Amino acid sequence: MDHFEYRDGQLMAEDVALADIAESVGTPVYVYSSATLKRHFRVFREAFAGVNPLICFAVKANSNQAVLKTLAREGAGADVVSLGELMRATNAGIPGERIVFSGVGKTEEEMEAALAAGIKQFSVESEAELEALNLVAGRVGKIAPVSIRVNPDVDAMTHAKISTGKSENKFGIAWTRADAVYARIKELPHVKAVAVNLHIGSQLTKLEPFREAFERVLGLVRDLRAKGHDIRHVDLGGGLGIPYDPEAATPPAPAAYGEMILEVMGDMDCDIILEPGRLIAGNAGVLLTRTIYVKTGENRTFYILDAAMNDLARPAMYDAYHGIVPVAEPAGSEKMTADFVGPVCESSDVFAKDRKTAPLEAGDLVAIKSAGAYGAVMASTYNSRPLVPEVLVDGERFAVIRKRQTLQELLSLDSVPSWLED
Repeated sequence: MDHFEYRDGQLMAEDVALADIAESVGTPVYVYSSATLKRHFRVFREAFAGVNPLICFAVKANSNQAVLKTLAREGAGADVVSLGELMRATNAGIPGERIVFSGVGKTEEEMEAALAAGIKQFSVESEAELEALNLVAGRVGKIAPVSIRVNPDVDAMTHAKISTGKSENKFGIAWTRADAVYARIKELPHVKAVAVNLHIGSQLTKLEPFREAFERVLGLVRDLRAKGHDIRHVDLGGGLGIPYDPEAATPPAPAAYGEMILEVMGDMDCDIILEPGRLIAGNAGVLLTRTIYVKTGENRTFYILDAAMNDLARPAMYDAYHGIVPVAEPAGSEKMTADFVGPVCESSDVFAKDRKTAPLEAGDLVAIKSAGAYGAVMASTYNSRPLVPEVLVDGERFAVIRKRQTLQELLSLDSVPSWLED
């Protein structure tokens, strides 16, 4: 459930008409619902009632500090993958002990900053990274809490570009090497093993790959404990999918996901860390855009929008489905087939092909749904198109939480060397 619905003929974000946001802020613009963010976080947390896991929101899904602060007030931690994300999380009020640092290419600067912030754990993804972290921690006089991200070689049965748990993926250390790596941790003076973690991919629509991976890793935890490693918690990552396409398989509900995890955990005396991102933010946002032209081709109709693939990359990058609905509720049941496209000079700048839709006219507003995760964070300025704004709605009020970049701001990032000056 989300808080975008028609009321009196207009699509609303909670108690604010999207048309009013478009008039005030312009289009394209990302619009997020506070109520949906909070509801999704609470539903996920309630799936683990009595266990009280540390739920670290995957900041890469939506890194706006207002979104992070909204979730921080619900008790969320953060899963970060860069120094910038670490700074966003701490600026939003998330304490270091609720932050985990993931990613395959952590720099020494990032390691030092994370140690200074007192993070919960480093999710180490290679033996080279482990050695570097030990040196950095020794240099600053700290002991780094370490969790090895194990690659369990499990097919997540998701899109190839968001699968992370197979042996050919760049993420994690092969689970068959884990025993040797934990033995090496014991030899290093400035790192301490506290956990085991994994993350096999994103937008999973079945529980079976999760179960297979979790069972493999929990078996590893038992073996490590038997060898004297003080493994206090397991980090099971994220990846549970959300409904995008009404005709596709419906992903499992958080309650079913939680039930499966608790069943697999059994009587393991381990705290749990979870890293949902899309599940919390995906359906909490829309990309609000306006139809510029209606173009009738030889055998199809194109609705040309003022949003483009640089604003929302997922359809071009992943062939991803996003629902597209008119902001003014259609008066009748008439439908037609059209392509929704953007103005960028690329054939891949397509949001939907052969989509059944109510007829539209130039100037009509539409909302691209399920755009709260991996939307604004993946945007670019391709074709010298400025980054679009973000808006957060809370009941009857809304605020711009990232202003629209101006062309002058975009152009000012360039500098011309002296030998080209007139």
